[in-house]
Amino acid sequence: MTTTLLVIAKEPVPGRVKTRLTPPFTPAEAALLAEAALADTLRTVLTLPVRRRVLVLEGRPGPWLPPGIDVVPQCAGGLDERLAAAFESCTGPTLLVGMDTPQLTPALLAPALDPVEQHGRCAWFGPADDGGFWALGLAAPECAPPDLIRGVPMSVPETGAVQRRRLLDAGLTVRDLPSLRDVDSAADAEYVASAAPDGQFAATLRRLTPVGAR
Repeated sequence: MTTTLLVIAKEPVPGRVKTRLTPPFTPAEAALLAEAALADTLRTVLTLPVRRRVLVLEGRPGPWLPPGIDVVPQCAGGLDERLAAAFESCTGPTLLVGMDTPQLTPALLAPALDPVEQHGRCAWFGPADDGGFWALGLAAPECAPPDLIRGVPMSVPETGAVQRRRLLDAGLTVRDLPSLRDVDSAADAEYVASAAPDGQFAATLRRLTPVGAR
């Protein structure tokens, strides 16, 4: 158990998270869905064989945070700066995931946690269906170039392609994880809930969505 697992997330506050879910959901409902997605993600994280589990949080912890996970604040700046700073705080194999893929399972992350694969010039990349990425792993972040993440345009269709190219240009061996769909829109929420029907996210979506609207 040598890997540090990072989860980067926002405190699920109405009006600050999942704003693209409104409409059809209200800001309060969107925040409930964000909280459920984060809770499912953290629940999975707790089952993984890692050295340390860290929530890199914008905001404050709430009752949704289970024991066994350390919390550190996000730094100031754009998302690229915050991701880079999270990695720079770690040594040894480090894997980062977000809070937008509550369908995450231990099996999906197993290749990136395999000790046999954790050598210094290796990276793991989990592409997202919208062109971004849901996972990024570095076997030795302390040896990575400082511009590996900084300057990557975030939240645009080419984010994932640019980030993956940065890994390759740095001379890293890139190993791809399966593509997943982020929860951004109401259609995404339905798709992800159907992929993980037993999770808290799916249960929250069913509670918030009238039967006739499904």
